[in-house]
Amino acid sequence: MSRANLPPGPRGRLLSGSLPEFRRDMLGLFDRSARDFGDIVSLRLGSRRLYLVNHPDFVEQVLVTASRNFRHTYIRRLMRPLLGDGLLTSEGDFWIRQRRLVQPAFHRQQISAYAEVMVDYTLRMLDAWRDGETRDLHAEMMSLTLEIVARTLFDADAGSSGAREVGDAMEVVLESFRARWESLLALPESVPTPTNLRMRRAVGQLDRIIYGFIAQRRRSREERGDLLSLLLRAQDEDGTSMTDKQLRDEAMTLFLAGHETTANALAWTLFLVSQYPHVEARLHSELREALGERAPSFSDLPQLKYTETVVQEAMRLYPPAFAVSREAIDECEIGGYRIPSRATLLLCQWTIHRDARFFEEPLSFRPERWQDNLQKRLPKFAYFPFGGGLRLCVGNAFAMMEATLVLATLAQKFRFTLAPGQNVEPWPSITLRPRNGIRMTLQRRA
Repeated sequence: MSRANLPPGPRGRLLSGSLPEFRRDMLGLFDRSARDFGDIVSLRLGSRRLYLVNHPDFVEQVLVTASRNFRHTYIRRLMRPLLGDGLLTSEGDFWIRQRRLVQPAFHRQQISAYAEVMVDYTLRMLDAWRDGETRDLHAEMMSLTLEIVARTLFDADAGSSGAREVGDAMEVVLESFRARWESLLALPESVPTPTNLRMRRAVGQLDRIIYGFIAQRRRSREERGDLLSLLLRAQDEDGTSMTDKQLRDEAMTLFLAGHETTANALAWTLFLVSQYPHVEARLHSELREALGERAPSFSDLPQLKYTETVVQEAMRLYPPAFAVSREAIDECEIGGYRIPSRATLLLCQWTIHRDARFFEEPLSFRPERWQDNLQKRLPKFAYFPFGGGLRLCVGNAFAMMEATLVLATLAQKFRFTLAPGQNVEPWPSITLRPRNGIRMTLQRRA
């Protein structure tokens, strides 16, 4: 293949390429690149080069049909100090074994038991809310999902020192990751910079807490009905189970995925509902018809179809995972362009989910678009908020159940109005957060 076969892209600056724009307005850069250069775009970021993939057929090639030629990138490897060799970072036969051990914990009959926890903790949060007050709903959702994941994963109360420390220490590690990722020239973790030292202390604190949960559970041999108990009990085909290190890595992975991503999905959902009165009216109509005045439960989910599509549509416009990264092992061809070996690809949910070729009025919030089996009519990877292929998120059913039940509980009790004087702006970090939170005024329903 000749040099001319490389994908097109913006020229950028002489030395830094598109790095300043990447740091200043990453999502805007992705949008403009897809619009100006098409379905595969070459982005030079300082000394690194990224290939932005903006078409579902090419995403399927990377994640499914040619997946053996792609592995995790340096972006995922930056997370290894926190996640170790958990499902998000491990590869090959080890990943296959871990997935086989973890998967049963997320079967439908297992996760149904957690529905009551999700609703109860949401109601407990609402007990402290007052009519007419203003709250940052992103912060509220972060606290709520922390409580839910602490209970479902460890059977621990988030008000306890252990569970709360996990949330605080994880935030320190994530801030370190953000700084390292955005710099693209970060020093190794072994170099004792102030950022690296803070990260080491936080990871050490997390290890102490998580290993403490594991040791306590092994000593007591008590069946608590939480995810940690299921992981402790899991056995592979040869009768072996997870070591403490493997349990720690998977617990840390599940804690991050069950806390950060679901909180962001809920915050963006509440923001969008507040901006579209007809959606809010139809949502409340469904809740009134399906539930009356009682709280939702797992058995109500089949009657909460519009509520589910509200979450689904919010994750189309604001996907918590806004891009999936992969690295090419060998040189290959995608869409007629040469992709060099060791090239980093970003499979971009942000651009594909907002592409007018696949979604009519793509920037409008229209939950009803998902009715009449739209997803079956779309190209397979036109919508992939949970990734895809063999590495489809193991907790996707858990996350959708949690988001649907929490949204139903919140919308049943309150209406939400965006507080004046704020600019709600997406911030692409590890996940897609609102940069300055989302402050909402609460109005209690009669």
